[in-house]
This record gives sequence, C-alpha cells and structure tokens, in this order.
Amino acid sequence: MRLFISFASLFLSVILLQLSSGSVGPLDALSGLALDFTTTQIGLLGSAHFAGFFIGCWWAPRLMGSVGHSRAFAAFTALGTIGILGHVLVENPYAWATLRIGQGLCVAGCYTVIEAWLHAKVTNETRGRATGAYRLADLGASLSAQLMISILPPAHYVSYTLLALLCTAALLPLTLSRLRPPETPDAPRLTPGLAWARSPLAVAGVLVAALSSSSFRMVGPLYGTGVGLETAQIAFFLASFVAGGALAQYPVGWLADRYDRRWVLVWLSVAAIASCTLTALATGLPTLGIMLTAAIFGLTTFPIFSIAAAHAHDFAASDERIALSAALMFWFAVGAIAAPWFASALIELYGPPALFVMIAAGHALLVVFGLVRMRKRRATETRTRYIYTPRSTFLVGRLLSGIRERSNQED
Repeated sequence: MRLFISFASLFLSVILLQLSSGSVGPLDALSGLALDFTTTQIGLLGSAHFAGFFIGCWWAPRLMGSVGHSRAFAAFTALGTIGILGHVLVENPYAWATLRIGQGLCVAGCYTVIEAWLHAKVTNETRGRATGAYRLADLGASLSAQLMISILPPAHYVSYTLLALLCTAALLPLTLSRLRPPETPDAPRLTPGLAWARSPLAVAGVLVAALSSSSFRMVGPLYGTGVGLETAQIAFFLASFVAGGALAQYPVGWLADRYDRRWVLVWLSVAAIASCTLTALATGLPTLGIMLTAAIFGLTTFPIFSIAAAHAHDFAASDERIALSAALMFWFAVGAIAAPWFASALIELYGPPALFVMIAAGHALLVVFGLVRMRKRRATETRTRYIYTPRSTFLVGRLLSGIRERSNQED
C-alpha cells in the first residue's frame, strides 16, 4: 500500500491520460460516421494516431534529455490537448488526421516520461509490485475509456472538451508531485533488425498483434454500427475486448511458462481464427452474443504481443533486453500504422465482416510461419518468465528488464 501511495501521482497521471486518449479513437470513428466521412477516411484517423505514436516513441527520450521530465511531459500533454480540442474547430477528415498525429505524440511522449520515472525510482525489491500496479492502472483505465463512449455524444463539442480536460488534468498529479525528477536515461538504441535476428517468429507475432488490436480498437466501432449496435452498446462491445484480454493474461501466461511458446502462439492464433470466423459470420447474433464474441476475440488476440516478446527474450543476452524491447515496439508501431487504414478500406469494399476476415488471415499466416519456424529451430531450454508487456513506448523494456533478469536468476 505504501508503495502504491508513493507512486500515486504517476499512476493517476496514467489513468487520466488513458481515459482521454483511449476514448478519442472510438469517438472519432463514431463522429466520422455522423459527419459522413468515408470508411477509409475514418481508418486514416487511426493510422495517423499510430504514426504520431511512432514519432513520439523516438523523439520523447531525446526531448527529456534537452528539457527534463516535467517540461517534456507538459509539452506532450499540450500537444494532446490541442489535438483533441482542434476537432471542434474543423470538420475535415484530413485535418483530424493531422490532429491525431499530435495526439499520438502525446500518448507516446507522456508514457515515455512516466516509464522512465518509474524505472529510475523502483528497486529490485519493489520493481515487480510497482510494474504490476502500473499495468493494473493502465488496463483499468483503458477498460473505463471504452465504457465512456456510451456517454459521449459523437461529433459534439462537449465530448471533445471533456476529453481535452482529462488530458490537461493529467498534468497536475505529475507536475505537483514531491517526487524528484530522476536523471534522464539514454535513449535506447533502435535496431529493428535485432528482433528479427533473435526471433523472426516474434516479429511476425508482434505484427499480427498490431494488426488485431489497432484495427479493432480504431475501426471496431464501424463494425458495431454495421451490425446494428447503438452507441452505448458499442462502448460495451469495445470494453468486452479489453476485458477478455485482461482475463487471458494469467492462464495464457501459465501455459507460456510451461509449454513451448511457439505452440502456445500457434494454438492461440488458431483460436483467434475461430473467434474471427464466428464474429464475421454471426452478424445476426443478439447483443449479448456480440459482446461475448468480442470478449473471446480479446482473450485470443490480446496476449499475442506478450507471448511473442517473451519468446524473443528467450534468445537474448542480458545486455540486449532493452534494445530488443524497443525493436519489438518498433515492429508493433509499423503494423499499427498500416492496419486501421487497410481494415477500413476492406470494410468499405466488402462490409463490416471484412475486418475480422482480415485479422483471421493475419493469424492464419502466423500459424503457418510458426510451424515453419519450429522445423528450423529447436525450442530453447532456458526461458524467461512470461510478463504482460504494455504496448506503450520504446522505454518499457527498461522497466521490465529487471523483472526478466530476476526471474532468470530464480529459475
């Protein structure tokens, strides 16, 4: 309890930031429909967000080195607030896409500051508990952000003003905290080829994880509207996905620590294909059935990134872990930039079920590639412990590296 209180300001900033940023994506999709944007234009908004996220992950450590943690956090929060409030000034999809780049910069930048701060303040004894509390705050706020869509009217200034206020409020806990800012960490080396060199399958898994989560969270409201869900029901539809993913972490982690992770990845993808097929074909299900399929979809797809990351770290040396985590996040960002636009284009051509057909195709390729890789390389005898890995910034590897190293020593 004392640990949680000592980091309360950081966790509260995470919660406020996630409530704001986690709601913008689905709200933009619903607002775009209300303003008669094309499906492809709505998908572009999601891709623009992840383009900004990618730039922010690279730029944030360098900005922290120039102006310090608190000023960098304030600058990124200002970018996020501008990106949200700008929606009420203009109703143009390409202007909104530009604003979403600023919002993506905000998310990456603010999380970089928070994770760097956490990493500098925790010890080996408190790292596991602090990281667990951080992930709990992030997941809980993400779930709440999806539910907020039910009370936010699309294309309305009140909705965007409320989210801008939450984004601005994220400044207060961190900037008023008595915690002294830590020394600025060096920016991690960004070597995307390292991830491929350690595990091509992990790179493929990360790309498919990006395909699944980014397209669903950014374009999922289009599917919900297409199958007749109302705004409040779409909120629960998206929340069911997050809840299913959260519930999957422990059982999937248990399996990944006891069996060949490649088989866990393959069978999880097989289950994802089944859940996508069920969702794509069962457009006539009652509302409860649609929510259940979303939860199953989250349960089968959400853990893919963490399993892929754990598999890659099984083949990494201790001094490579931070750079490897940054490389995996790079590949996730690449997939997340492309997926929403491509998914929206398919929906425009073939209808809402095309979203899940696309995701199922990605998982089918992952199954094939996983089986091929198993024939080329034997499973490693030494493995790191499965850790739920937030898909937040290039610096998250610093926060988790100590936990991985300690689990190796215990084993």
